[in-house]
Amino acid sequence: MRVRDLPLSSAVIDHFEGQGIDELYPPQAAAVEAGVTEGRRLVAAVPTASGKTFVATVAMLTADGPGLYIVPLRALAREKYETFSALPGVSVGISTGDFDSAASDLADNDIVVATSEKVDSAIRNGADWIADLACVVVDEVHLVGSDGRGPTLEVTLATLQRRAPGVQIVALSATVANPDELADWLDAGLVQSAWRPVDLRTGVYADGEVTFDDDTVHSISVAGDPDDATDATDALVAEAVDDGGQALAFVRSRRAAETLAERLATSGLGASPDVAKEVRGLDATETGRRLADCIEGGVAFHHAGLRSAQRVAVERAFRERDLRAICATPTLAAGVNVPARRVVVRDQQRYTGSGTEWLPTLEVHQMCGRAGRPHLDPYGEAVLVGDPTTRDDLWGRYVEADPERVESKLADPNALRTHVLSIVASGFADSRAGVLDVLDATFFAHGTPTAELGGVLDTAIADLVETEMLEDDGRLRATALGEQVSRQYVTPETGARVVDGVRTAAGLSAVTRLTALEIVCDTPDMQDTYLGNRERADMYRFAQAHADEFTTRMGETEDFEGWLTAVKTARILHEWTEGASAEDLVERFRIGPGDLESRLERAEWLLGAADAIAHVVDADAAVPFRDCLARL
Repeated sequence: MRVRDLPLSSAVIDHFEGQGIDELYPPQAAAVEAGVTEGRRLVAAVPTASGKTFVATVAMLTADGPGLYIVPLRALAREKYETFSALPGVSVGISTGDFDSAASDLADNDIVVATSEKVDSAIRNGADWIADLACVVVDEVHLVGSDGRGPTLEVTLATLQRRAPGVQIVALSATVANPDELADWLDAGLVQSAWRPVDLRTGVYADGEVTFDDDTVHSISVAGDPDDATDATDALVAEAVDDGGQALAFVRSRRAAETLAERLATSGLGASPDVAKEVRGLDATETGRRLADCIEGGVAFHHAGLRSAQRVAVERAFRERDLRAICATPTLAAGVNVPARRVVVRDQQRYTGSGTEWLPTLEVHQMCGRAGRPHLDPYGEAVLVGDPTTRDDLWGRYVEADPERVESKLADPNALRTHVLSIVASGFADSRAGVLDVLDATFFAHGTPTAELGGVLDTAIADLVETEMLEDDGRLRATALGEQVSRQYVTPETGARVVDGVRTAAGLSAVTRLTALEIVCDTPDMQDTYLGNRERADMYRFAQAHADEFTTRMGETEDFEGWLTAVKTARILHEWTEGASAEDLVERFRIGPGDLESRLERAEWLLGAADAIAHVVDADAAVPFRDCLARL
């Protein structure tokens, strides 16, 4: 099947052909045959680089109205925004939190790219453009099974179908064990394929050899101990680069990524002085200098501790082949387009706070799927680094095994409370039966008996009544507090913490900006900040010295360690409002520049939300949330 056979404008056809896209890949042709250009719903479970974005594009361009492309990550949103913006005659808007089109502007676009959280927020706040949607594409739909974003994604899909009846849904995933169940849930056709434009072979390294799943064995010359994972990774990366390819090396932690990159940068893989100069100008912290130094040697590290601009520069330089290798934590595998000739997974376990655990098979498959660049590589290779004692275990766990089944996480009490409140506050339901009717369209309800769903719903409603966010006298109504909590897009737990904090602050002798920051930092919506052993005593002394300003007494918290971590975040942000530099804060508090960036962004959101919530409970003058916000 040719692109010219599709019901697209001549300008769009010329655009695709100008990119060398004349013939459809087999999975793309299967999607067209399944009716994706005729408004039919579809789940496409096909490998990375097999043309899922093309399927999404033709679905949105042939729909009878605007399209929405939902992504899990901002970086992926930015990438897709640029891709769609290049289409001739197509207007594109974006909503991710870091750079948004105004809500009124979004309504005027042919395609809107947004994170699931932004779509959920738009639905809660009654955005008019939602009702006009004709096609909704969900990228990485397997993330319905993730603890964080999963419940939001499935409730968003359930409520979207109410706001835009008859909307076409196209769900995409490269790694999913039960796509038939997802297709059944969405009342969609299924295209499932293992076809790839570049052959991929996956293997396990041990004792100087890689045994691949195509029954071949490849010898590796290791300059060091063949059983040392880092020595082996060094050799695997160097061989791929020497052969004219690029490599991705996945490790368990930020520190490991930086250490490996520094080692590889001295291996003579190449040089990237122009990229290093660009990155050096983005950030003056020690982390920024180390990153630029590594890039001088053609290698970068990539993790959440980097600023977003640094990650963007690294990803772009790699795609443009100005970098030979990236050493990354697993987050890089979650959808961003950075394919390589060879993927090396050095670490298959990570520390969780209480011990180490194996990475999920799905996550490792996501990493391996990055191997092989269409039109650039004759093949792709993914190598799991082991030794003679772990080789068989790695083979069975990751090479032969299918990824885990996608299962809903909506039953989590915190998630369910959040979305039950949203359903009522947004006017989708005003009774228990009405809420059940909305939830009946979720993936959770698809595989859960009604009686069980009703039981967890009753618990959620009771909890929301207890926290004064819902009233239940036979008819469910959101209180003014509940409406504001939902509108501000914070969880009910965060809303309750803010209310408790501002009420407690009314009895304090000293209410300061540090008080406001302690309240918002001690909420589940603020990201945790690492608290090292060496700084714990210092943070304890700081908490004692400022005890009169805090709404939580040191001896009264059930999770002292968690609260002390919140105090650290509040202290960092307070010093920022006092004029401390990013370089100083990053160095003194042992955080990454990206950590500071993300905490500042979250603080801005939470301070604004807390001020609005405090106003509802007539305590907006008690805590200087607004003053803090102005100083950020």
